[in-house]
Amino acid sequence: MDSAINKSSCPLPIADVQASADTRRIAIDKVGIKDIRHPVRVRDRSDGEQHTVATFNMYVYLPHNFKGTHMSRFVQILNKHEKEIGVESFKEMLTEMAERLESEMGHIEMRFPYFVNKKAPISGVQSLLDYDVTFIGEISKGTPRMFIKVVVPVTSLCPCSKEISAYGAHNQRSHVTVQVRTRGFIWLEEIIDLVEKEASCELYGLLKRPDEKYVTERAYNNPKFVEDMVRDVAVRLNADDRIDAYIVESENFESIHNHSAYALIERDKETEAA
Repeated sequence: MDSAINKSSCPLPIADVQASADTRRIAIDKVGIKDIRHPVRVRDRSDGEQHTVATFNMYVYLPHNFKGTHMSRFVQILNKHEKEIGVESFKEMLTEMAERLESEMGHIEMRFPYFVNKKAPISGVQSLLDYDVTFIGEISKGTPRMFIKVVVPVTSLCPCSKEISAYGAHNQRSHVTVQVRTRGFIWLEEIIDLVEKEASCELYGLLKRPDEKYVTERAYNNPKFVEDMVRDVAVRLNADDRIDAYIVESENFESIHNHSAYALIERDKETEAA
């Protein structure tokens, strides 16, 4: 009787269906989890670190002979990395993901709002401005690559409109997106500063009347086509030896058209130097 009870209480092995073989012979380029939110700590030039919430996409390559991947392992890896997220820790997470899921290729995206405390140009009143930041990591055959992507909202003023008009000129908000691959540490604020310096004028969360006068006149005296914007930012990126490769895009949300103006420059310095 005791023997029968002991046998019935023994846990039965649970089948690992995902690890079973697949006969269709079709590999999957990316499989994993998408849009999972998680609290993170990011390095902040002013305050040391910044607490924010990121949305993660985590994928691996699945060979043709495996039926599925182990989705729970993605979440386990994410929860393990509660420490400050930076380029190096992000690479560690990428490497761990590829190893634990036994894949030769992996991809992680971490998108989050990043806040900078800005002072208005004349009054000095302070306010926060948010920027859309994404860390992108890729690993192939044990070699990780890291990209930082920042969307910087700015003002652009049309040089043609200024030239042909008796008074005034049309201007618009623009999104300048910079994606860089670096060989050395770079602050997020450095990328933001670089873009804002090349715009007709930067944006602020809060402005008093003297500040409004300044930003209006600043933009008028510094007109930029969408082509000027990407070229001027590219000049700055070319001069920074910490940056190996970049993509710079500018989209101007036109105020006198129902379409956007757009320009893009892409360069890989490492490939050119080889």
